Amino acid sequence: MNQQSSEHLMKQIHAYIESLPYSRNPKGLYDPIEYVLSLGGKRLRPVLMLLAYNLYKEDVERIFPQAAAIETYHNFTLLHDDLMDNAEMRRGKPVVHKKWNPNAAILSGDAMLILSYQFMMQDCPAQYVKSVMEVFGQTALEVCEGQQWDMEFETRTDVTVEEYIEMIRLKTSVLLAGALKIGAILGGASEDDAQLLYDFGVRMGLAFQLQDDYLDVYGDPAVFGKKIGGDILCNKKTYMLITALEKADAQTRRELLDWIAASNYVPSSKIEAVTAIYNKVGIGEICQQKIDQYYEEAKALLEKVSVEDALKQNLMDFVLKLMNRKL
Repeated sequence: MNQQSSEHLMKQIHAYIESLPYSRNPKGLYDPIEYVLSLGGKRLRPVLMLLAYNLYKEDVERIFPQAAAIETYHNFTLLHDDLMDNAEMRRGKPVVHKKWNPNAAILSGDAMLILSYQFMMQDCPAQYVKSVMEVFGQTALEVCEGQQWDMEFETRTDVTVEEYIEMIRLKTSVLLAGALKIGAILGGASEDDAQLLYDFGVRMGLAFQLQDDYLDVYGDPAVFGKKIGGDILCNKKTYMLITALEKADAQTRRELLDWIAASNYVPSSKIEAVTAIYNKVGIGEICQQKIDQYYEEAKALLEKVSVEDALKQNLMDFVLKLMNRKL
């Protein structure tokens, strides 16, 4: 079967999303949508959907509307997340609520959510509509649940590792998993294969997020693409912080809680002190072990998908590149 590389699929879906016409009025509603989608990004979710479809069928262009749907939904969540976080910049450009205003971010985000459902339904084969929309609807709702947990965690110091893993499963993983499952369904995969690809996506999503947590402390800013220590400065409840609070001795835990409670400090001093606590408790190694665990579980799930190994290599190569890993 003729397979397309992830690079080629990415170029194609970029071009397709850029070609989407937003010629409707009022411009005040549609201009922010065009702006957000023009900022680019990895297009990770639509590419995963196309790669999953391409395990079973060659004509990937048939599901470009569904791939655009998952990317439109993802960008809708970013629009509202930025507003809730009062963020200033996204991908090096001003966020919508700064470039326009908060009301524009709310309403244009709402329109993006509706558009994502329209795209998902567009030319969707009748026999798959129910399955596809059930996955998409459940996924969209779970992402909202994850965001709510994330917000609630901000005011808590007793968040457990289990709660955090469930939060990132909902906020991050299920959209990757949903993209893969919808691609598989549209490709005519068996129910077993579609579920295996979904579970693969969940594990990879968890590995991605934990790697993000790790790199915020131990990453190279030149490679990571942003300054390190941001999560430490805003007391973000990451796997690193929660595990440190759970595993530190009483004195070290008190020291960590003091830094969390501090309102007057030199940012570099806080980053240095909290990182030293992480080093003392061995948090870096613990996090890496967890990343490896999810990565191995994901690989085992993909191996069970009932297509030839050679066909799965494109998908695995794409994931390995994102993880900056080698087999």
